[in-house]
Amino acid sequence: MSNFYEERATMIAAGDLQEFVPFGRDHCKHHPNALNLQLRQLQPASELWSSDGAAGLVGSLQEVTIHEKQKESWQLRKGGSEIGEVDYDEELYVAGNMVIWSRGSKSQALAVYKAFTVDSPVQQALWCDFVISQDKSEKAYSTAAVEKCMCVLQSSCINVHSTEGKDYIASLPFQVANVWPTKYGLLFERSSSSHELPPGPPREPLPTMFSMLHPLDEITPLVCKSGSLFGSSRVQYVVDHAIKIVFLNTDPSIVMTYDTVQNLHSVWVLRRVKAEEENAVLKFSEQGGTPQNVAPSSSLTAHLRSLSKGDSPMASPFQNYSSIHSQSRSASSPSLHSRSPSVSNMAALSRAHSPALGVHSFTGVQRFSLSGHNQSPRRHSISHSPESNSNSSLLAPETEPIVPELCIDHLWTEAITNIREKNSQASKVFITSDLCGQKFLCFLVESQLQLRCVKFQESNDKSQLIFGAITNIQAKDAAPVEKIDTMLVLESSGTLVLYTGVVRVGKVFIPGLPAPSLTMSNPMPRPSTPLDSVSSPMPLSKLLGSLDEVVLLSPVPELRDSSKLHDSLYNEDCTFQQLGTYIHSIRDPVRNRVTLELSNGSMVRITLPEIATSELVQTCLQAIKFILPKEIAVQVLVKWYSVHSAPGGPSYHSEWNLFVTCLMNLMGYNTDRLAWTRNFDFEGSLSPVIAPKKARPSETGSDDDWEYLLNSDYHQKVESHLLNRSLCLSPLEASQMKDEDLSQNLSLDSSTLLFPHIPAIFFVLHLVYEELKLNTLMGEGICSLVDLLIQLARDLKLEPYLDHYYRDYPTLFRTTGQVCTIDQGQTGFMHHPSFFTSEPPSIYQWVSSCLKGEGTPPYPYLPGICERSRLVVLSIALYILGDESSVFDESSRYLSRITPAPPKSQADQEENRFSFSHSTSVSNLAEKLVVWMASVGFTLRDLETLPFGIALPIRDAIYHCREQPAADWPEAVCLLIGRQDLSKQACEGNLPKGKSVLSSDVPSGTETEEEDDGMNDMNQEVMSLIWNEDLRVQDVRRLLQSAHPVRVNVVQYPELSDHEFIEEKENRLLQLCQRTMALPVGRGMFTLFSYHPVPTEPLPIPKLNLTGRAPPRNTTVDLNSGNIDVPPNMTSWASFHNGVAAGLKIAPASQIDSAWIVYNKPKHAELANEYAGFLMALGLNGHLTKLATLNIHDYLTKGHEMTSIGLLLGVSAAKLGTMDMSITRLLSIHIPALLPPTSTELDVPHNVQVAAVVGIGLVYQGTAHRHTAEVLLAEIGRPPGPEMEYCTDRESYSLAAGLALGMVCLGHGSNLIGMSDLNVPEQLYQYMVGGHRRFQAGMHREKHKSPSYQIKEGDTINVDVTCPGATLALAMIYLKTNNRSIADWLRAPDTMYLLDFVKPEFLLLRTLARCLILWDDILPSSKWVDSNVPQIIRENSISLSEIELPCSEDLNLETLSQAHVYIIAGACLSLGFRFAGSENLSAFNCLHKFAKDFMSYLSAPNASVTGPYNLETCLSVVLLSLAMVMAGSGNLKVLQLCRFLHMKTGGEMNYGFHLAHHMALGILFLGGGRYSLSTSNSSIAALLCALYPHFPAHSTDNRYHLQALRHLYVLAAEPRLLVPVDVDTNTPCYALVEVIYKGTQWYEQTKEELMAPTLLPELHLLKQIKVKGPRYWELLIDLSKGTQHLKSILSKDGVLYVKLRAGQLSYKEDPMGWQSLLAQTVANRNSEARAFKPETISAFTSDPALLSFAEYFCKPTVNMGQKQEILDLFSSVLYECVTQETPEMLPAYIAMDQAVRRLGRREMSETSELWQIKLVLEFFSSRSHQERMQNYPKRGLFMNSEFLPVVKCSIDNTLDQWLQAGGDVCVHAYLSGQPCEEAQLGMLACFLVYHSVPAPQHLPSVGLEGSTSFAELLFRFKQLKMPVRALLRLAPLLLGNPQPMVM
Repeated sequence: MSNFYEERATMIAAGDLQEFVPFGRDHCKHHPNALNLQLRQLQPASELWSSDGAAGLVGSLQEVTIHEKQKESWQLRKGGSEIGEVDYDEELYVAGNMVIWSRGSKSQALAVYKAFTVDSPVQQALWCDFVISQDKSEKAYSTAAVEKCMCVLQSSCINVHSTEGKDYIASLPFQVANVWPTKYGLLFERSSSSHELPPGPPREPLPTMFSMLHPLDEITPLVCKSGSLFGSSRVQYVVDHAIKIVFLNTDPSIVMTYDTVQNLHSVWVLRRVKAEEENAVLKFSEQGGTPQNVAPSSSLTAHLRSLSKGDSPMASPFQNYSSIHSQSRSASSPSLHSRSPSVSNMAALSRAHSPALGVHSFTGVQRFSLSGHNQSPRRHSISHSPESNSNSSLLAPETEPIVPELCIDHLWTEAITNIREKNSQASKVFITSDLCGQKFLCFLVESQLQLRCVKFQESNDKSQLIFGAITNIQAKDAAPVEKIDTMLVLESSGTLVLYTGVVRVGKVFIPGLPAPSLTMSNPMPRPSTPLDSVSSPMPLSKLLGSLDEVVLLSPVPELRDSSKLHDSLYNEDCTFQQLGTYIHSIRDPVRNRVTLELSNGSMVRITLPEIATSELVQTCLQAIKFILPKEIAVQVLVKWYSVHSAPGGPSYHSEWNLFVTCLMNLMGYNTDRLAWTRNFDFEGSLSPVIAPKKARPSETGSDDDWEYLLNSDYHQKVESHLLNRSLCLSPLEASQMKDEDLSQNLSLDSSTLLFPHIPAIFFVLHLVYEELKLNTLMGEGICSLVDLLIQLARDLKLEPYLDHYYRDYPTLFRTTGQVCTIDQGQTGFMHHPSFFTSEPPSIYQWVSSCLKGEGTPPYPYLPGICERSRLVVLSIALYILGDESSVFDESSRYLSRITPAPPKSQADQEENRFSFSHSTSVSNLAEKLVVWMASVGFTLRDLETLPFGIALPIRDAIYHCREQPAADWPEAVCLLIGRQDLSKQACEGNLPKGKSVLSSDVPSGTETEEEDDGMNDMNQEVMSLIWNEDLRVQDVRRLLQSAHPVRVNVVQYPELSDHEFIEEKENRLLQLCQRTMALPVGRGMFTLFSYHPVPTEPLPIPKLNLTGRAPPRNTTVDLNSGNIDVPPNMTSWASFHNGVAAGLKIAPASQIDSAWIVYNKPKHAELANEYAGFLMALGLNGHLTKLATLNIHDYLTKGHEMTSIGLLLGVSAAKLGTMDMSITRLLSIHIPALLPPTSTELDVPHNVQVAAVVGIGLVYQGTAHRHTAEVLLAEIGRPPGPEMEYCTDRESYSLAAGLALGMVCLGHGSNLIGMSDLNVPEQLYQYMVGGHRRFQAGMHREKHKSPSYQIKEGDTINVDVTCPGATLALAMIYLKTNNRSIADWLRAPDTMYLLDFVKPEFLLLRTLARCLILWDDILPSSKWVDSNVPQIIRENSISLSEIELPCSEDLNLETLSQAHVYIIAGACLSLGFRFAGSENLSAFNCLHKFAKDFMSYLSAPNASVTGPYNLETCLSVVLLSLAMVMAGSGNLKVLQLCRFLHMKTGGEMNYGFHLAHHMALGILFLGGGRYSLSTSNSSIAALLCALYPHFPAHSTDNRYHLQALRHLYVLAAEPRLLVPVDVDTNTPCYALVEVIYKGTQWYEQTKEELMAPTLLPELHLLKQIKVKGPRYWELLIDLSKGTQHLKSILSKDGVLYVKLRAGQLSYKEDPMGWQSLLAQTVANRNSEARAFKPETISAFTSDPALLSFAEYFCKPTVNMGQKQEILDLFSSVLYECVTQETPEMLPAYIAMDQAVRRLGRREMSETSELWQIKLVLEFFSSRSHQERMQNYPKRGLFMNSEFLPVVKCSIDNTLDQWLQAGGDVCVHAYLSGQPCEEAQLGMLACFLVYHSVPAPQHLPSVGLEGSTSFAELLFRFKQLKMPVRALLRLAPLLLGNPQPMVM
């Protein structure tokens, strides 16, 4: 028995034994896939369904397992989760064609995460993280976004599945032997089969290793850089077949290879290729360097391509697209950030789309063959001249090199020994680190049963790894246990041993598995298992002991329970002939879990115990490990681990006792003889380590037992218990005799391991003790630690330390303790480290000195262990001493880092006096402190565990910052300062744009029953806040809905027959339908971006209802009855607009993918127009970029005109200004002028051509791209063509070309670089005023030589066609340039003769263009508007109100009056552009006046001179201008105008005017009041297209302007609504916002107050925005630093979180501010504490903690008696905290009150609370605080000014009373170093701490006796820094008359 104990004593018990079966194995059986079918086919059916069902299946399984065994494999890894530290395993299981990825932990069963089935057998599956950044430098890898993926390798391709759900397939151009995941991507090893020799000379070898950095990248060869003997290094491809990778690690990124020829292992570092290495390899290949050292890459690429051509079908649908890409990819295509020089463009392009949709043909193999179309990277291809680029690369695709990406750089090769075995390849390699963090690379050579360990470390500059010597350990198998820094080694004898590094820790004991060393020799001490003889069969379940899951299998074969059989682990014979199950191998280590494979094929998973479970022991171990030399530290840890983890080890509580015992034994103590350690109770689990002899049972009992009880902690606890006092039990004295006997001869054994290091260990443990004092949760641990420290301090005779502990814990300090003597001779062996100070470092004392402004030495700290001490020291240094550099310098002068190495002599360690520096503004310090604390990860929870006195300065800083925080602080800072509004804002800012708080999910109940009018999803809540005093929104909905039948009100006159009456009604309905069809455009504006679609449902598109109801009988009127002629295709554009309106509801932030867009495609052909509109809308809100190229191709080939228009415009709008090549090609196909002259003439519908031209303008917007501009310039004057191809609707084409040209050169003015020869402005001027047509330049001159056969234009320009386009092009090119000379060209003619040459309509455009150019001259006054009218018109124009007409011969009055109204309309429109979205009042008044004027002109008697059509047009233009100025504001006057015009039907009111009026209405309520218009150049261009002032005459009219362009206003809309949202209720509310405008040339810097929710002005005009108090916490957004922050807020629905201040009500509940609680209490300020009712607290705060505090601690009950006083105190404290908004101070107030009361009752057992109060008082009297108070007199009080003096006074009183009542004797005794009575110790310590009395050993230097006067005393005590008030109390004692002194 005894030797068994010895055996166990050095053993480590493994816990958590579980049977292990890979989860995937079981899952595979039930997974519906090919595996089951294979099983079935192997069995004849009869056998499969045999009588007992399952047995047949088992039989089949047994047959299969023989060849399934090889295929099955699995690997495990640690699963990381973001939420909390959940520790679980992830398993990847491969069998056949399946891969199963599962995860699970101890607490949670394994579950399938994903399962994949592929077509061919899986060769390997692995996890790999790909970096998705464009920048592939080394830096990028540390920060870049990572795509976590799982890769499945098949024979011909590799599938990559990312956790986000993307999947890629990359084909492999060669057979792969192995794949390895690296930090950069995948690494492939090519399998070296003989038949694939390259097609060149056979001596050129091919590379054997390749890398792939992303599934869409090319597979590139690996470069290897090996140093030769002479130090010059060679760079070449890895071509040697003998080199095999055996191990690859990501951090550090190293590769280990084995050379099968030399039988050596080498280690390489894996990194990015450097440019020079890349060039070296490629240059070699171009010179065709010598075959030994390089593979010429030409043959390599040729070979790869020849391989790949065989495998892939070349005829892919993408063939033509890929050739489109052969245009040179130069700086002109910024959108293609190609990932590497040789990626095919399409791969980079397709990355934007969902990668799995039809991109397969680009990935992998085919890319090798397609990459010939690429421009080869210039710097490599010396041969290609730039011009011949695309052709030459097409002719000779073989010469383009593949650029390598990764390089392996040689680090280390093992030494060559004489006796090298043939295959000594490592079968297992891993990296492990020992308990002190030294790293080892271990590799197991199975053939020699050796584990070789190489120590390696980083060089000092971190740039390289340095390898050390090899250590060999005999082993059969090994695995790292990373969590506890050890490794498990399976020795050849079959025993499991734990090593740390190369130090042996001990054997591992597995309960339930026999220890191999005990198998035969001694009988196993096992209960209930009589072992008969070795040969008798033993049931498996007994064998495995605690594995209760295993079914009990009886040894009798007949009784086999076959239904359970296949659940068991063994298929053959489940009984064993002998006991010899031994551990066969170790696998799958994860954290501290590892699987053991037993010889019988079963597997067991065990968990190795942790180093320590309690935080206290962990911290102490860390500190000891930090301070000791590494070798000793490892030994100590090994010793501790074997004690702690011995079988039947300790439980949590006794872990500390075990630790103390272990530590003291190592120091040389005899713990059995030491009184306080002897009494440790190990909770019954008397571990064999603590001497088994204790456990000797004794029947009789002995006196020792009684002594043991009396000395136990339990006895002391009971003794001090209240019950004990009340029962007056007299304390039992344990007989002192025993102790005295013991204490005689206790001495330390100096030969032990730690004896020399006792002082160092003592000092670090003292620092740990100071650190724990800063954590209020560790109180229990501190008391345990003090015991140990006191013992050590006594023995080391360190009086100052003993005094320090006594002052902290007077009750734990026993004056007479056991002293263990240390021989004087032995003290020399003790190593006193240099950092050891004779004065104990005290963190409280340090802070106190800083607050008092005294000098202090730097505070010692242990890096990584005493982090709190460091934090406190630095924050005090920053905030109190005002030293900003303290937190940013590495080496701070406030801290001295303790290092185990002996430091250099530091002369400058003397005290430096810190003074408060005035350099920075104080609030600045607070901000710096808070930002720094958040950056080091300090949270509110940490703050709560700091003691309140220490935390006070930090809380003060937080209180400062809370008042005026910066808006752009990160979330952590905002959380720390308690501004939930800001932290929520910051948190939402980091989220991807998704649903915001405001988006309403469910349409409100009333509308779900009625038909959907497309406006249900508007956010009612916000709109009701913006327009709260009326129902204008309902009215807008009524005006804009087109889903309900209209009311057709026709009176039947007697003379009408019924039939005529029906016709009359239908004609009336036809008129009304003109209006209905015009509504959707306006509705789209109103509902802009207001809806987030559900991805599983199609988008609801409301019906366009063109029927009517006729009162009084409500009969239906329908246009399809055949009674009247209805124009054909009347509704096609209306439904297009309806589709756009529905699509524009989708917010840009919605999550939409390609599939959803296709899913919305309607089933019926008649809905195709709506779908076309829907596609255009998706382009406008940016979602069309997600549509796969394949689908775009599909839609365009259908040849549906509307779909093409919508798609082309949509795609172009989505790619605005990007010059995207693929889109350009798409558009060019539809524009004859952009196709090569010889190409076949495509029959493209005219409207599609117009759309494509505008699309080109959008894609090239602002780029001034020369070729595009040249073509568009020519297209403005495109002749009708000989065959009349282009004769219809030429005006709209010319206009589109003009608009597109304007966009391309937008705002460039005269600096059009490189276009001077095109004479753009002159050419445009000619198009505008007419003249001879120039000779047609360019490639299309052939086409246009012959004139048209039907239209006689001659060789002059047809101005009617070209003028509008040219005018607007000039306007856009010179937009805002204030170019006078161009503007003068656009002047309205000022003679009658010239006026006759210009269409009056064109005068509108000219005036508009002129004003847009002279942007800064536009003034919002009617005088300025009139100034645009030439004099001749002004003098002679008739005023429309006069009755008779003046007659004049030479003046054409009609011309003059038309010119007059058009010029005015043009000026008004320019005013609308200039002040778009500004809500400028003078602009509004001016435009409103003109609108009223035009309305009155319409009804004037002589309106016919001007023509009603012209007046209507001008009115519509002015109305649109008015709406632009008031965009989004919902102005009532404009709404009234729109409503009036809505009611006008018939007469001149055609479709176009309705369109204009309802667009005005839509702009007025743009996006439901959330959007406004911008005046940026690109917005003005978009608005010019959308609001072009010629409106269609009927619903199919596209002659002058393509209707689809009306929707481009979306590009000018920008979100500018700021919605304050109350952070507590999460609902929108009102808040006062102050906006400061920057100064401009028109006005100074100005302030404006707005009540939000409100539309902000354009951001570039603003300086800052501020949420103003007093109701809400202030919040400032400074725009001078940049507008990004505000833009992101506005784009997420403008949600700005605000937080109500305490006691305030929102503006909704209390508009005037008279009901707030503060207002009520101001009246009776004096009695506030009484007047404050706890019930009213809820108005102040919603914090549940405060509410329940009020509920339980402040509510009076009946007969309170003396408790009333406490209640009042609590109530007033609560009131104070809540009104001053410092609820976090409540615990501090209460703690202070409790401490004072406890002191009064004389029950202070520890003085830390007194310390805290002292620190609080010192903080408030500190200089820094006083200065802050002077600088900010208005600031709220942080702590009540009346509370502190009262606290101070009570403490003084209590201590003075104690002094008078005999305490003075005690103090005198203490100071003169004599013992004083036990009972007084507590109060004495309080007195010493509170008055900071120096320790007695400091006093002799002063000389106690002999002072005669107080003055002399003062002088002597000055150097001890003792406060005067304390000295006053000591004076009577020290002056030698110790009678009590009355204060």
